[in-house]
Amino acid sequence: MTAAVSRVGPALALTFNAFTWGVSWWPFRALQAQGLHPLWATVLIYAVAVLVLTLWRRGAWSELLRTRSLWPLVLAAGATNASFNWGVTVGDVVRVVLLFYLMPLWAVLLARLLLHEPLTRAAGLRVVLALAGAVIVLWPAEMGSGMGGLPVPRTLPEWLGLLGGFSFALNNVMLRREAAQPEAARALAMFLGGAVVAGGLAVALSAAGAVPLPPAPAAGWMLGALALAGVFLCGNLALQYGAARLPANVTAVVMITEVLFAAGSAVWLGAGHVTPALALGGALIVGATLLAGRD
Repeated sequence: MTAAVSRVGPALALTFNAFTWGVSWWPFRALQAQGLHPLWATVLIYAVAVLVLTLWRRGAWSELLRTRSLWPLVLAAGATNASFNWGVTVGDVVRVVLLFYLMPLWAVLLARLLLHEPLTRAAGLRVVLALAGAVIVLWPAEMGSGMGGLPVPRTLPEWLGLLGGFSFALNNVMLRREAAQPEAARALAMFLGGAVVAGGLAVALSAAGAVPLPPAPAAGWMLGALALAGVFLCGNLALQYGAARLPANVTAVVMITEVLFAAGSAVWLGAGHVTPALALGGALIVGATLLAGRD
């Protein structure tokens, strides 16, 4: 009984983190409505996180700069945040989140390549489930009308969902490979990546005219971005607290509730829809994720 009670706090912390990410599309869209593109919003959010971590652990910078093996984590974490935040802001939230959670498929391949982990039957089953789910989610609606087509991403949000999931898998594999590195340095690498990668993309795309520059300073969007930064910081702390106190399989099961939060809020607020095919494909993708948690 005591062990079960001791897991309640960490489980609630993980659920808060999943809720934060699951409904994050709404504040990002609210900021975009005020003229702040999700890439620029991501830059501001993670710049605040970097500042807070720098004030809290000043030695993290020297640890990160002298540990070159952590630099790929900067790119992986940055690509994850830039892709996910942009995708759920401009696309169908349900589809983007499901494609993002193809992460177990990429994790199996990356773990084999970077960690030299064996390809087990369980890993193969996860790959098959994830691929089957992806095919169903991406299957063109026009197939039934004879227009043909392949089950591949067709829109920018879908590509962003796939890229975000791949980057998230790479982020997790790199965290596992660099588990012996100081925690503050790993956290700084992830926060810094969110600011640097999104910032680089925002600057390049703004110069090309594809992304608008940030609007003139105004209390509305500035306070909104600051509040969102605070929520993301709390969510990250909750993730670290919960994941450090629960078995990995329990963590995976709790974190998959992000899909439920995202789908439920999106359908309720009209930012996404669930068809029978999408539900079936999503069930296979979520099943692959749950199997990864069992392993």
